[in-house]
Amino acid sequence: MSGRTEGGATERKHSKLAALSLFAALFIFLLTLPASAASVDDQFRSWLQSDLWPEAKAKGISRKTFDEAFIGVKPNLKLPDLVMPGEKPTTPEKQHQAEFGPPGAYFAEKTVRAVTAGGRTRDSANARVLGLIEKRYGVPGEVLLAIWGRETGFGAAKMPYDAFEVLGTKALMSTKKDFFRTEVLAALEIVERGLAPVNAMKSSWAGALGQPQFMPTSFLKHAVDFDGDGRPDIWNSTPDVLASIANYLVHYGWVRGRGWGTEVIVPAKVSCSLEGPDQGKKIADWVAMGIRRADNKAFQASELKAEGFLLMPAGRSGPAFIVTPNFYVLKQYNTSDLYALFIGHAADRIARGDATFTANWGPVGDLHRSDIAALQRALEAKGYDVGSADGLPGFKTRRSIGDWQAKNGRAATCFPDAALVAALK
Repeated sequence: MSGRTEGGATERKHSKLAALSLFAALFIFLLTLPASAASVDDQFRSWLQSDLWPEAKAKGISRKTFDEAFIGVKPNLKLPDLVMPGEKPTTPEKQHQAEFGPPGAYFAEKTVRAVTAGGRTRDSANARVLGLIEKRYGVPGEVLLAIWGRETGFGAAKMPYDAFEVLGTKALMSTKKDFFRTEVLAALEIVERGLAPVNAMKSSWAGALGQPQFMPTSFLKHAVDFDGDGRPDIWNSTPDVLASIANYLVHYGWVRGRGWGTEVIVPAKVSCSLEGPDQGKKIADWVAMGIRRADNKAFQASELKAEGFLLMPAGRSGPAFIVTPNFYVLKQYNTSDLYALFIGHAADRIARGDATFTANWGPVGDLHRSDIAALQRALEAKGYDVGSADGLPGFKTRRSIGDWQAKNGRAATCFPDAALVAALK
């Protein structure tokens, strides 16, 4: 009996250690299971309290603010670009943002005209404010109106999401966790500083706020009080909305007195692989290469001396442009060539009347995003710089395609297509 008692105590100790080890292993296993096999809600609440709250507290966020922001908030698993616990990120077939779809579709006349017609109406209604903003910041009113119209239909678009739900979900399980962690902490700071109440923090599916669609960090850096009521209000104050957009552009280097660019005709002898913000030339040098304005007007003498960049967002299958540094400032608002081009084009039409591009958009942009990512990886394996194998055909991908085509005896189109994907596999 005595032997059994002594042995029994040893066995219970070993059993307890084994149980603890099993529990720890089970906990780790549950965390790594796909979302359907474990409670993502519970993981979210645990992450909020044990991970996000300590950092928020260290940054001066009160417990009251933190709890109010996340009361009743659960992760929204319907948001795009999420990686469920236990799963690995993959390149989706489709892209949710219109900026990365077919170039021609992005410039549908109905879409552009809604911005330009609305912009002209609001240009008259806000002429005094726009004049004061341009005097202070140097950004033309039509540019501000184009952004305002594109982002939220001049404030008419409703923001259906709770910003803390979106930002919290993405900070835990998006493909850009660090980015959204910074943003959710900035959103908490907005509330903590009394710049907006929790119930005003409505956002897009990406977590952008207000009529100019600022991410929370952008709000803290760029939003201004232009109507003089003591706080920047990008939700309800038109002067604050427009001035905040102007301030944002100035902070990213808007050059007073220069436009964004102009459509041009690029002769076949000029390679489409010369595109990009790192391959600028004096506009006079582009002209010497045979590039001319599509409207057949001459470049101004002051512009000929200034730097310009070749832009061919659909390669040889669409309009071409010589753009200024201001184009790349517009691109800071949304990192898409098509977005920046839309804003510049719409601004021109608000100021000077509706006129479409001279060249047509060709039938491109029908590949899945995953197909383009595969093409990018194949080019990277051959030593080409595509920027990132993310399935989005940015300028580095476009010009790498053109370089590869030229080196392999093909006509340089500088845009991905099905035949190219097959050839590079």
